Amino acid sequence: MSTQTLSSTQHLSAPAELPGRIGLAQTVQHSLALAGRGVTKFMKSPMQLVDVILTPIISLLMFIYLFGDAMSGGDTHGYLQHVTPGVMVMAVFQASIGIGASLSADASTGIFDRFRSMPIARSSPLVGAVLADIVRYVACLGTLVVLALIMGYRVGTNPVASLAAVALLIGFALSFSWISVFLGMLIKNPASVQGLMTILILPLTFASNVFVSDNKMADWLQAWSDVNPVSLVADAVRGLLNGGPVAGSLAGSLAWMAGVVLVFFPLAMRAYRKNAG
Repeated sequence: MSTQTLSSTQHLSAPAELPGRIGLAQTVQHSLALAGRGVTKFMKSPMQLVDVILTPIISLLMFIYLFGDAMSGGDTHGYLQHVTPGVMVMAVFQASIGIGASLSADASTGIFDRFRSMPIARSSPLVGAVLADIVRYVACLGTLVVLALIMGYRVGTNPVASLAAVALLIGFALSFSWISVFLGMLIKNPASVQGLMTILILPLTFASNVFVSDNKMADWLQAWSDVNPVSLVADAVRGLLNGGPVAGSLAGSLAWMAGVVLVFFPLAMRAYRKNAG
């Protein structure tokens, strides 16, 4: 661990006369402190962000210039307007894989035993790691937006709606990252975590309306796409960026996000306690 990281953890472990039961305010404070530790790691090792920067670039270029004509019937610009919000959803979803692999690797270093010995909330190490991953999502979306604008994509709404779209995308990634966190705590092999998350992400992404409209799908696939969380978030982001209805897809997106957190946050914490124990 670096000198700065050590000083950060020493600050957390300072004799702070904490009560036996740590309150919400202290839990938030500890989580933010550990999130700051995670952000520092990203800043010191920018190569950790290479995957989330290259993935959206490759994806958008490939689907516009390789498949765009075939999938759009020649209307490449119209397809760019349709596919860009969907690629944003796919990119942040894929970026959420990284946290599980990283935590799985950390588990072998003994850092969780160190955290367990500190007078901090039990959930803080995991919540802090999840919050630190916002840096990855911002880097991913920033790269994608710049590239899409260069390629000719244009936002059809206002700045408030655009910020709401970014917030929804980051919220979606944070919520579904708890699946990756759970696997990272359960499996002590980063490659296996990445493999399992990829198996989850690919069917959800390609059986959605990210790349093609629902009306071009078979009936059974369209029925699944209508309730697929990736499709719902993509529709909500399209409405917020391009214009169009938002309420139904936004409500469905938020329901999926809440459901995933309610299920996988307790599972991740249980696996963490066993791991750290």
